[in-house]
Amino acid sequence: MLSALVKAFAQLSDPRLRRVLKIGILAALGCWLALAAAAAQLVGHVHLFGNDWADAGAGAALAVSALLVPLLFFSALATFVMSFMLDGVAEVVEDRHYPGLGPARRPQWTEVLATSSRFLAVMVLVTAVAAPVYLALLLFGLGIVLNYVVNGYLLGREYFELVAGRRLEPEQVRLLLRNHLGRLWLCGGVINLMFQIPLLNLAAPVIAAAFMVHVVQGLRP
Repeated sequence: MLSALVKAFAQLSDPRLRRVLKIGILAALGCWLALAAAAAQLVGHVHLFGNDWADAGAGAALAVSALLVPLLFFSALATFVMSFMLDGVAEVVEDRHYPGLGPARRPQWTEVLATSSRFLAVMVLVTAVAAPVYLALLLFGLGIVLNYVVNGYLLGREYFELVAGRRLEPEQVRLLLRNHLGRLWLCGGVINLMFQIPLLNLAAPVIAAAFMVHVVQGLRP
């Protein structure tokens, strides 16, 4: 697993992978700026209390919220954009490290959309729904454990199915997942750690996909 992770990081210098990173980050930044601009327009029309000072305070609170809250989901949005290109990331990694594999199965656009939507749902769940639970349990020392148990499984499974589905039939994917669930869960924990580190979390989708290519090739009979 360590070797797979090292190879994934080492290939970030590939221009094709850097292009995926740039597109995902710029798209997320564009959405954030659009939301900030819309909030700025809305602030001038806030009249909740009929009092200038109260309305000014409410407008300022709204503006700050519109700027800060989306930052929590910035990584999730970048991941969603990149998820449409992760099949290409896997192809780049295979071309360099496993040239003898031959062409992979090309997913239909409906599969790509379903996969990308699932990635977005997982990231939003990880970021929003579980966060208050983690915060509460952190007081008892269980938050970090729960974080890696839940997120490790979700992320490990999503990236495994993305990569394995390129070359294996659905039944083979399920069998491989069942037989190596512990290892894949641990890989998901590593991916989850990358998503927890600021700045690194923006590159995490690409690194995770490349990492999982090496893991899957090591698991295939």
